[in-house]
Amino acid sequence: MNRKLNSVLALALAGSLALLSGCGQATSSSEGASSAASGDTLLNLYTWEGMFPQEVLDGFTAETGIQINYSSFDTDETMLAKLEAAKGSDYDLVIADDYIVETAISEGLVAKLDKTKLSNLGNVNPIYQGQFFDPEDAYTVPYGAGVQTIVYDPALVEKPITCYADLWDESLKDNLAVIGNYRVVDGMALKVLGESYNTADPAVLEQAKAKLLELAPNIRLIKDANTQDDLLSGEVGAAVMYTSQVTTACLANPDLQVVYPTEGVGFGIMAQFIPSNAPHSDAAHAFIDYILRPEVAKSCFEWMGYYCTNKAADSLIDPAYQSFLTLPEDFDGKTEMIQNVSAETEEIHAQMWTEFKAACGQ
Repeated sequence: MNRKLNSVLALALAGSLALLSGCGQATSSSEGASSAASGDTLLNLYTWEGMFPQEVLDGFTAETGIQINYSSFDTDETMLAKLEAAKGSDYDLVIADDYIVETAISEGLVAKLDKTKLSNLGNVNPIYQGQFFDPEDAYTVPYGAGVQTIVYDPALVEKPITCYADLWDESLKDNLAVIGNYRVVDGMALKVLGESYNTADPAVLEQAKAKLLELAPNIRLIKDANTQDDLLSGEVGAAVMYTSQVTTACLANPDLQVVYPTEGVGFGIMAQFIPSNAPHSDAAHAFIDYILRPEVAKSCFEWMGYYCTNKAADSLIDPAYQSFLTLPEDFDGKTEMIQNVSAETEEIHAQMWTEFKAACGQ
């Protein structure tokens, strides 16, 4: 998944963001982070590339003396394979997607949090807690969240778009881009049919495949990275994108229309966890607590462009980002999290995706 805002946009907004850089007070002192990590001088952080602004990483090191060894993975599956091979060691803190975190927990690769070391834990928005992958919030702290959203340029689209079903309209022929996540794209067809993203009924999945193949003539691009650039350049008139891509696109072109499909939408959370045999667990707790501070969280969410999971930071977010970093209130209850499914169902999805890409010439 694309995880951060376009750097050019970030620089363009730097002036306005700097006006707010002094806002807010930490809910714990710098001494708290230092003492929590006493004895640790290194933090092995493992996540996607570009998940933090450099000033946040530098600020943590300056305050605690803990150096950050930042390594990145390309997919959640790559992360899990390395964590399995290391038997929960090698890394101190991992940030990954909800479904893969559930698997890591089930395999005993995740340690329970010591909440006595997380004085800022109360800043987490409870909307993002108690989810399927960690119902008791014993192992994880949310770092960001988002939905798969439709965005279109009214100047390049003949008809208004209000739902997933509108993407099938013939007026969009060769004018639509979608991200390369097969569960999301397969899920669009399931939602149009009124079904769950997580259905295991082979007959329903067969219907969804037929529906998805009908969408092929409208697809111009299937790509995960920087899909917003194709919308901004006019290569396509409409796109289904990740939250960070939507934020980037709409900051660059305020005339773009954002659509939360009336059928409901896939909702996901990126979560932090400490591996079961992390060599520097204290440093991991200290870093989690540090980025839970409102003013630090503000910097992180403006950098990523994903939904803010820190309720104490909400009021600090720059007005330019405010409308992009929360789900509309009237959409509450219309989200569904895409979860792990059986190997048999996964195989059906993979086949759907293969046939769909072939039909799209991708």
